[in-house]
Amino acid sequence: MTRSRSCAVGVAAAAVLFVAVGACGSPTRGSSSGITGTVNVFAAASLTEAFTQIGRDFEVATPGVKVTFNFAGSPALATQINEGAPADIFAAASPATMRTVTEAGNADGTPVIFVRNQLVIAVAEGNPKGITGLRDLTRPDLQLALCAEQVPCGAAAKKALDVAKVTLKPVTLEQDVKAALSKVKLGEVDAAIVYRTDAMAATAGVDGIEFPESAGAINDYPIVVLKSAPNRAGAQAFLAYVRSQGRAVLTAAGFKAP
Repeated sequence: MTRSRSCAVGVAAAAVLFVAVGACGSPTRGSSSGITGTVNVFAAASLTEAFTQIGRDFEVATPGVKVTFNFAGSPALATQINEGAPADIFAAASPATMRTVTEAGNADGTPVIFVRNQLVIAVAEGNPKGITGLRDLTRPDLQLALCAEQVPCGAAAKKALDVAKVTLKPVTLEQDVKAALSKVKLGEVDAAIVYRTDAMAATAGVDGIEFPESAGAINDYPIVVLKSAPNRAGAQAFLAYVRSQGRAVLTAAGFKAP
C-alpha cells in the first residue's frame, strides 16, 4: 500500500462558530474564545492517532481548554454513553453504531459524517506470506484476525467478504481494530482486515495490502455533541475544529472526505 501523509477557517466561519457557542450559554471566561474547561471525547479506536493530534492542536488554538479522550470500539462507547457516562462528544466508526445513541435520545442534534475509511489487509512488513487479496486469506497455512461483526470494522469486513464470496476462518475475533492490528504486529497472526488508517499509523512492522472489494465496504464516521454534555460550548467548538482545521490531520492519516 502506498503510504502518504498529506485549512484555516476564514473570518466568516469563525464568526459562525462564535455565534453557535454563544447561543448555548455563557461559558466561563478563560481564553480569547470564551471557552474553557475540559472537553471529554468518546471516539472510535481507529481515530486514536488523528484525534490525539487534533486534540493537541485544539488546546493550543484554544488556551484554557483541555481535551481528554476515551478510545475504544464504537459499540462499547455507545453503551457507556447510553448508560450515563459523562461525555461531550461521540465520534463513531459507523452510522449504525451512532443510531444506538441517537435513538436513545442522547444526541444533541443530528450527527454529521466527517470522514470515511476503507479496509486493507494488514500483513507483516515485507509481506512474507505473499498475500495479494481476500482469496489468499483462505489458505490453510495462514492465521487470521478479524474484528467481531458487531464492531464497525468487522461489519465492513463482512460486507467486503460477501461481495467477494469468500468465507474466512479467523483464529480470533477482536473488539476493536487496534486489537486486531496488534495481533499482526506481535506476530500472533499472519494477517488481519483493518482500516487503511490503522495500517498507515503502524508505520513500522506492518504493510497494508489494498483489495478491490473494500470499495464496496467504506465506513462513514459520524460525530455529534451529546445531549448531556457537561461542556457543551467546548464540545461544539471542538466539533467545528475537527471539521475545519482538523481535516488536514485526518487526510494525512489516510481518512477520506465524506
